[in-house]
Amino acid sequence: MFEIVKREVLAPNIVLTNVHAPRIAKSAKPGQFVIVRVGEKGERIPLTISDYDRQAGWITLVTQVVGDSSRKICEVPEGGSFTDVVGPLGHPSEFVYESIDELKGKNILFIAGGLGTAPVYPQVKWLYEQGAPADVIVGAKNKDLLIFQDEMKAVAKNLYIATDDGSEGFHGMVTDCMKDLIDNQGKTYDVVVAIGPMIMMKFVALTTKAYGIKTIVSLNSLMVDGTGMCGACRVKVGDRIYFTCVDGPEFDGHLVDYDEAMRRQNMYKSLDSRIAKMETQRAEGHKCNIGLDKE
Repeated sequence: MFEIVKREVLAPNIVLTNVHAPRIAKSAKPGQFVIVRVGEKGERIPLTISDYDRQAGWITLVTQVVGDSSRKICEVPEGGSFTDVVGPLGHPSEFVYESIDELKGKNILFIAGGLGTAPVYPQVKWLYEQGAPADVIVGAKNKDLLIFQDEMKAVAKNLYIATDDGSEGFHGMVTDCMKDLIDNQGKTYDVVVAIGPMIMMKFVALTTKAYGIKTIVSLNSLMVDGTGMCGACRVKVGDRIYFTCVDGPEFDGHLVDYDEAMRRQNMYKSLDSRIAKMETQRAEGHKCNIGLDKE
């Protein structure tokens, strides 16, 4: 069992948990994830590590309620525990393997959209600790959905906030904010790292391609079982097929087939909604068939 040493609601339906997992905290690197399970029959849920403390022995996970399994994770109280936490899994961010001198000579921009702010944070923090701080754009629909602002401000070279409705920071999309930095404020970047909704990463990649800026995206939102066996996280990158959880989760943003990835996401969202409907009907005593089983 893995004890929850801290639980905090960051925004509507978004919960932060610090989990006591000393072995994972000791070896975790930016960009990696864990698989969490609540209950002996619980679903395996892959979650990106959002922070870690090697000395205290905890890791931070940020979860958004999107279905029954994520709801169960978010409902575990402080002092409670997860049945399983397995990891760290996945490949660390590629800059972990670069020389510090090379990193210090680069201008890096991170673009975080919504919940993507959580997995961006440990990468920015790691660079800050190496003496190579990066610029960060954090985007959200409105100010109430912004997370990790104080934490990010403490480790970013410059932090820029963008909200769709203009309730805080730059009024517009993260791509517009990036273009403003480059076109109007004289900023230059060697690398852009984007993590957030698939549609956001698609348009970030289209924009950076026009500027000729190398771009890395994280496809962690595609992962389902975290082992590559289910095939749900299959993604086309250039002319090759990869499995996000074993080959990624980070890939060349200019080569990802986002349209195919979004179709795959929508397929599983549709399946989740059908399962939720079935569970509700069964709880009410009805008999149903959604094509997953035969009754």
